[in-house]
Order: sequence, then structure tokens, then C-alpha cells
Amino acid sequence: MEQFFRSGQVADEIGVSPKALRGYEQLGLIVPSRDTNGYRLYDRQQVAAAKQVHQLNELGIPLRDMAPFVDCMNSGSIHADACPSSLAEYRRAVERIDRTIETLTRQRDALVGNLAVASRRLMGEMKELDAVNPNLQPLPADLPAPEDDGATDHLVGMRLPSLKLASTDGDQVDLDDLGAGRVLIYVFPMTGSPEQDMPDGWDAIPGARGCSPHNCDVRDHYADLIQAGAGRVFGLSGQPVAYQQALAEALRLPYPLLTDERMLLAAASVLPTFSSGDVTAYRRLALIVRDNVIEHVFYPVFPADRHAEIVLDWLEAHPE
Repeated sequence: MEQFFRSGQVADEIGVSPKALRGYEQLGLIVPSRDTNGYRLYDRQQVAAAKQVHQLNELGIPLRDMAPFVDCMNSGSIHADACPSSLAEYRRAVERIDRTIETLTRQRDALVGNLAVASRRLMGEMKELDAVNPNLQPLPADLPAPEDDGATDHLVGMRLPSLKLASTDGDQVDLDDLGAGRVLIYVFPMTGSPEQDMPDGWDAIPGARGCSPHNCDVRDHYADLIQAGAGRVFGLSGQPVAYQQALAEALRLPYPLLTDERMLLAAASVLPTFSSGDVTAYRRLALIVRDNVIEHVFYPVFPADRHAEIVLDWLEAHPE
């Protein structure tokens, strides 16, 4: 005896709403029978057809173009794409996607160009302000250079953990969901301010000094980094988000800073730290993350105010 299923059962099985099933019916794709009480009844073949319609629609084939696939199943095939007309519809769908990609690529290229022009304009405006900022004076030539102690040797190939960090943009950024393509995350220990002195002996710690110049160096090369293939740029430190927001505003950074005040990335054995007195901070480094996996690590970073060009050289030598 043939088995029939009601709308709710079919919806649950294939993962759509009953309203979606009614939409298939209105378009004449899958028309169920009715019982004596008017309830819709689907046979097993219609359930299979509805499932494939749903899957194909998820791939971007509009319902209005679904008839060839349904007709193919109605002709006796167990696969909706086993007929020439189905293959032709696949081809048309791919062509539509290709045209969309071409349009979006042109739009993105234009936006990146606008971003580069605007960023360089901003850099020109910032030169006078930077010149009188005591935190942005040239770094002393005798600062001790950090050594590579192997603290980041394990990072290449590691997927970033699913940690949501507060951003100076006002949202939360999930490190496990940064999107496709390359992302630059540069990490700095901490910056000083008129209200907060640096720990005693800070300049004597290899690689500690230079956080404001580091941020400005990346800022000044931001347009170049984007054009070289870094789709997104983030700075990161353990400072409170309010402090980071003030820093980003003062330096007019065109990208957000992330805050890991609880040092979660250290606890996850991702980022190395150092201590000075009662202060624990992240060591200065930079990560190239590609598709949420660490592709390259710059460590140690020294001098802090001339690192962006090193990142640029690497990006240009390793195009995607």
C-alpha cells in the first residue's frame, strides 16, 4: 500500500516550512493530493522531489527555473539532474553566478581604489598631527632587539579558536569567523597615555616600546596592505576596549582594534606574553590568517615603526 505524508511531516523531513511547500504547489512544481478532510498528502516520489527542489534552491537556482528538474523526476528518474534539460539549467545557473561574480569583483575593485585614495588623503592630514605627538617621535636607535625564542613556532597551520573579542567598531569579532581570504592581525603589548605611565624599565624589555608608532605605521600603509591582498586588518592587545577606542580615535585608525583583556588567546596557547611588574602583555607579532587558519607569523617584530613594509613584501611575494 502506497504511503502518504502530510505537509508537516514533509516539512520536517526535508527542512523547509509548510509555507515553502505551498509555494512549490502554487508554482505547479509539486502538487499534492488531498484527503477527504482537505489535508495535503504527498507520496514518496513527491517528497523526494521536494527535497531536491529545496537543495537546488539553496544552491541559487530560482524556483521559477525549477521545472526541468521536477519534470525529470516525474519522467521516472530518481535524480532531478539526469535529463538534458536539467543540465542546461545547471549551465544557465553557473553563467548567472559568473556574471554576478564579475559585477561584484568590479564593484570591489572600485571600492578598494576609493579606499586607497581616501586613506592616503587621511595620511596626508595626519602628518602634521603626528609631528607634534610626543608618543610618535622616532624610536631610539639603542632599543634592545627581541630574539626569536620559538614561542610562535606552533602557530602556522593552526585554526584560530572561536573567541569573540570586543572591537573598537562597537561589535564582537569571532576569530573563527573572519571570512574568506587573508586577514592581517598585528599584536602589540600596550600604549602609554598622559593618564597611564608605562611600567618601570619598559624600554629595557626587548620589543616592548613602540606601540603607538607601530599602530601608525600600519595605518600609514593600510591602503597598500588592502591592495596587496589583506582583505581585513585588525590590531589587537589586552588593553580595555574603552582605552583602545580612545587610541583608535586619537590616531584616526581606519580599521578596528580588538581587545583581549582576559588574555584568552594566551590561555588558548595562541599568543605568547611577557610580564613587567604586575603587568602582563602580549608580545609584539603579526599574523596572516587565511580562511581562518594562520598562514604566516611575523615574530619577533622589530623595529615596531617599520614593520608594515615587511608585511607588504611578504604579501607581494606570496600572492593568493
